[in-house]
Amino acid sequence: MPSRNELANAIRFLTMDAVQIPNSGHPGAPMGMADIAEVLWNDFMKHNPTNPDWADRDRFVMSNGHASMMPYSVLHLTGYDLGIEDLKKFRQLHSKTPGHPEYGYTAGIETTTGPLGQGLTNAVGMALAEKVMAAQFNKDGHDIVDHKTFVFLGDGCLMEGISHEACSLAGSFGLSKLICFYDDNNISIDGNVDGWFIDDTPKRFEAYGWHVISIDGHDADAIKKATAEAIASDKPSLICCNTVIGKGAPNKGGGHNVHGEALGADEIAAAREHLNWEHEAFVIPDDVYAGWDAKDAGKAAESAWDEKFAAYAAAFPGEAAEFTRRMNGDLPEHFAVGADKIIADINAKEESPATRVASKGALNGFAPLLPEFLGGSADLTPSNNTFNDKSVRINDDHGSAEMNFAGNYISYGVREFGMSAIMNGVTLHGGLMPYGATFLMFSEYARNALRMAALMKIRSIFVYTHDSIGLGEDGPTHQAVEQIPTLRMIPNMSVWRPCDTVETAVSWRSAIESKDGPSTLIFSRQGLAFQKRDDATIANIAKGGYILKDSEGTPDVIVMATGSEVDLAMQAAEASSKNVRVVSMPCVEIFEKQDDAYKESVLPKAVTARVAVEAAIMDGWWKYVGMNGAVVGMTTFGESAPAPQLFEYFGFTVDNVVKTIDSVA
Repeated sequence: MPSRNELANAIRFLTMDAVQIPNSGHPGAPMGMADIAEVLWNDFMKHNPTNPDWADRDRFVMSNGHASMMPYSVLHLTGYDLGIEDLKKFRQLHSKTPGHPEYGYTAGIETTTGPLGQGLTNAVGMALAEKVMAAQFNKDGHDIVDHKTFVFLGDGCLMEGISHEACSLAGSFGLSKLICFYDDNNISIDGNVDGWFIDDTPKRFEAYGWHVISIDGHDADAIKKATAEAIASDKPSLICCNTVIGKGAPNKGGGHNVHGEALGADEIAAAREHLNWEHEAFVIPDDVYAGWDAKDAGKAAESAWDEKFAAYAAAFPGEAAEFTRRMNGDLPEHFAVGADKIIADINAKEESPATRVASKGALNGFAPLLPEFLGGSADLTPSNNTFNDKSVRINDDHGSAEMNFAGNYISYGVREFGMSAIMNGVTLHGGLMPYGATFLMFSEYARNALRMAALMKIRSIFVYTHDSIGLGEDGPTHQAVEQIPTLRMIPNMSVWRPCDTVETAVSWRSAIESKDGPSTLIFSRQGLAFQKRDDATIANIAKGGYILKDSEGTPDVIVMATGSEVDLAMQAAEASSKNVRVVSMPCVEIFEKQDDAYKESVLPKAVTARVAVEAAIMDGWWKYVGMNGAVVGMTTFGESAPAPQLFEYFGFTVDNVVKTIDSVA
């Protein structure tokens, strides 16, 4: 049987050799963390390489995602569908081994990491999801949800501000099945971190309420003992591992160059001699493969869980079916029928509240159909209206330290970025459908988590209220003018800005039914007029853009609008002497997915006189209005004043829209 050092050295040499082929990558961290990985994966990880999606597997997150050759090496060695030829294609087009771990590319990769700190925060979401699912489904003697979330992270993850948001919250939640290994090698790209990172990390995490252990990260016995101690703790754990970056490279190990540069042929040869590794590049001895092989153990672990789940299903058939549905990501069988009724009932009421209030009404309808909902807000619950009639707080608002993980609503505190990346982790875990809210302006704080959700094409639902200069007196610091168009620039993101109660309900339905990316739902602070529609028009809302008011015959002018400006467009159309078609465009991205015939029916190319109206930066509308069109929008930040004064000051009036119509007709 190979020694632990030999097993760990397999990671080191696969890393060195794979990075050398493209002469690009980060060998230092995988080499430095190889001993930790060997102990974790061979002694503790519960996983099945032949079924990477097994529901009760332990989750592993490489938060310092530049060290991607570490998980790739381990996945290969333990028996996942990742061959030597895949490792040889490291960082190549369409390979299973991209430069950072990418969700959906490689079996066994749980999340896309690279932007530092977000993997750690995703892991908080995964551990939170495990806790919630266990509380909702486990019964006495039937623990069908019982797994851990392990994380590797580095100095960069801890320097990023999101780590404070996430780890503070994890301590508050007492996520005891979250176990993090900190690669404390004292090196980042610029060199020794002592010049810019002198935090007392153990004390910092102890202050968060974590269990903290400090060890030699190359001592297998210490790693094993610390991991067992962390598993036994009733707190989240940080194991601070003192390591040497690039360990095994005799001349470059311990220096900052090994962080992000291939070692070079001479140094790899020297490392082979230094570590007594007599095998050629990408050659792993059979006994080393045997020492790593986790297929039989994984099948046995899953088989034992299958027996446990069968007993659970016999005792609780309804709960077992619900668990399976939710972990498969399926909607309830009767969701479509229920959603149709919700939208019809909302339409029949013909109410005209703010769309943030309409959103709560829609949630009150959808929540009874979706026990997987996990809502929340970044300290703005009363303003965001995200607490619905079925919401039960996990962390209450009365100062109690007691947690009710069988609940479905989270007060995230003022942590917009952390909330959003935690939501992504919850989504990736499976079984829950998270939505989280703040003011639209503060989507800026969360932007990279939104981008990661879109990159991974996962169904996270981001709710934003107070959507424009309509916010009023809080002024330009809080008035979102550039956020809507910039959110629309994110690939795979559906950006909804509904104009009334019915469009609001349809936007929620679309976000819930999405299978290829996240949604942002953008709602107003001020009341918006109800728009009358027939059944066919209501059905067309789901297409992202549709004719709300048609002209008699071919229109002279097409006026497009979203949100609070739709009613303004309707009033201007009535006041205009021109033959005007009004198009409501609540979701540009979904409209763009429609076939050419439908888009032509809404926006015929022959009608070049077009006007777009939106209380946001106008640049994105020019592709629809063209050279002969005009946009009534924002070109500056807002001002501090009551909303009606601001709309008049910035030209969002019937008279100005009519003048604009006349100017293009």
